[in-house]
Amino acid sequence: MLGVLRGVVALDGPSGTGKTTVARTLAGRLGAGYLDTGAMYRAVTLAALRSGVDPADPVALEKVTEGADIGVGTDPDEPVIVLDEDDVGEAIRGADVTAAVSAVAAVPSVRRILVEVQRAIIEDVLDEYGGIVVEGRDIGTVVAPEAELKVYLTASTGVRAARRSAQDSAAGRQAEPDEVRAAVERRDRLDSGRATDPLRPAEDAVELDTSDLDLEQVVAVLVERIAERDMLGESTPAAGMWPGTEGGSAP
Repeated sequence: MLGVLRGVVALDGPSGTGKTTVARTLAGRLGAGYLDTGAMYRAVTLAALRSGVDPADPVALEKVTEGADIGVGTDPDEPVIVLDEDDVGEAIRGADVTAAVSAVAAVPSVRRILVEVQRAIIEDVLDEYGGIVVEGRDIGTVVAPEAELKVYLTASTGVRAARRSAQDSAAGRQAEPDEVRAAVERRDRLDSGRATDPLRPAEDAVELDTSDLDLEQVVAVLVERIAERDMLGESTPAAGMWPGTEGGSAP
């Protein structure tokens, strides 16, 4: 092992930049916890859709978020997401959720509730194991502004659309390339243009364009940045004991 991560790595960026794969790989290599905050917004979106709630109704969405029984695992090898005791890891990646999640994530009360939960999870993991890699769109600016390392991943629109198409195809979700590109561009506009916690790099973030880099190259750059900040320790956490929310409604 390269060493065990100590502290928080905040990994932000738009869709298709490789955040999830990079974050999980990095956390696994460095014996750290892992948190996918985007999956939490997707779970709330799925809860809203299942309840027949209009994604444009902020009052109803706040109630859904408060009542949602969401559990999220922090093991990078098995990052489960549970809604009402149902594993929804596949369901939250469906086209209906993808189309509505930006609208749901733009609601200030939804963000306030989930950010509070996300911060609690981060603290739990840090208390138990010392390090965590957190991915999303507002980690370095809102969720963990004191993170020891903040990274903002970018890539060209064409590359990101191609990656998303490949990801969808691998999961059995077929879509036309033009439709995927349009969806990526739409998500960029919505996430960057929302009034509350818009997608943007933190002022002190390391910006890394992944367009021409493979996974190993990206991870190598991040490990180097982590080492430069003296964030690597020697002890190893107990295997299979990653904490996370074990279900339970958001506060």
